Amino acid sequence: MSGGPSSPPTARHAELLALAGELRPELHRYCARLMGSVIEGEDVVQDTFARAFVALGELKEAPPLRPWLFRIAHNRAMDLLRSRAIRAAEPIEAADEVADPESPDPVEVLMRREAVETAVSRFVELPTMQRSVVILKDVLDQSLEEIADMLDLTVNAVKAHLARGRVRLTAINAQTAPSVARPPSPAVARYVALFNGRDWDGLKAMLADDVRLVQSTYPLRAGAEVRMFFGIYAQYAPVRLAPAWLDGREVIAVYEDPQSVKPSYLMWLEWTDGRVSFIRDYRYVRYVVDDAELVLAPDATSAST
Repeated sequence: MSGGPSSPPTARHAELLALAGELRPELHRYCARLMGSVIEGEDVVQDTFARAFVALGELKEAPPLRPWLFRIAHNRAMDLLRSRAIRAAEPIEAADEVADPESPDPVEVLMRREAVETAVSRFVELPTMQRSVVILKDVLDQSLEEIADMLDLTVNAVKAHLARGRVRLTAINAQTAPSVARPPSPAVARYVALFNGRDWDGLKAMLADDVRLVQSTYPLRAGAEVRMFFGIYAQYAPVRLAPAWLDGREVIAVYEDPQSVKPSYLMWLEWTDGRVSFIRDYRYVRYVVDDAELVLAPDATSAST
C-alpha cells in the first residue's frame, strides 16, 4: 500500500500499520456479519486499510484511528450492500428500554450471547442499520454512545434499532435449518487429493497459465510465481486439506495439526475452463476461519488422482 508520490508515508501511517494487526480481527467480526460472509468481510477489511492508508496522507489533521477505521469499513460495506440492492430500511419506532451496560439483567445477557453465537450468514437477514447496531453492541461490546457517534444516530435511535434487531435475530435463529453436507465437486476433490499426496507437479498441471494468487496484504502473484507457491508448501510440515462448504460456496479447509477438529485457515479457488484461475489463501488472516460456519464435505479420498 502506498499514499502515492505526493503523500509519502508519515508517522501516522506507521501507527496505522502497527494498529492493523491488532484491529483486523475485530474489524473482520464486524464486516463479516454486515456482509453475511466471512470471505466478503475480509475483502472489506482489506479495502478499508488500503483506503485508510491513502486517505491518511491527504488529511490535514489525523483522526483517532480506531473509530475512523470502523467508519471507513462501515461505509464501504454499506456501498457494497447498496450495489447488491439488498439494503432494507425500516422506520424507527419508539425506543425500547435497553439495560444499563454496567449492570445488565439476565435477559440482556442472553440476547448478547445469542448475537455472538449466531452464524455470520444470518445477520444479512436483518435490515442494515439494525444489523450494524446489534453487531457493534452485542458482538463487539461498544457503548450506545460510541455506536451513535459512528453511525451518526441519536442514542435513542440506537436503542430502537438494537431492540428491533434483537427481536428479529431471535426469530431468524428459530427458523434457520441446519446446513447439510454436500459432496465436493470433482475438480476440488482432485485438487485436495493431489495436495494431500504432495503431488506438486500434478497440482501445477491444474493451474491456468495466468493463474493468480492472493495472500492477505502480500502483493498479487501470477503465473510462474504462483507455481512457486507449492514449492513453499513443500518445505513446510505436511498439512491436510479437506473440501468444505461455507455459505453455499465451495472452499478448502486447511489443517496444520492432523489431530485438530478445527481447521487452521481456509483456501478458496476459482476455476476457468476446468483449471484453477484464482487462489485465495487465508494463511495470514486466520481470524477469518474463527466465525466461519464450515460444513465439511463427505470423504473424497475415493476421487481419482
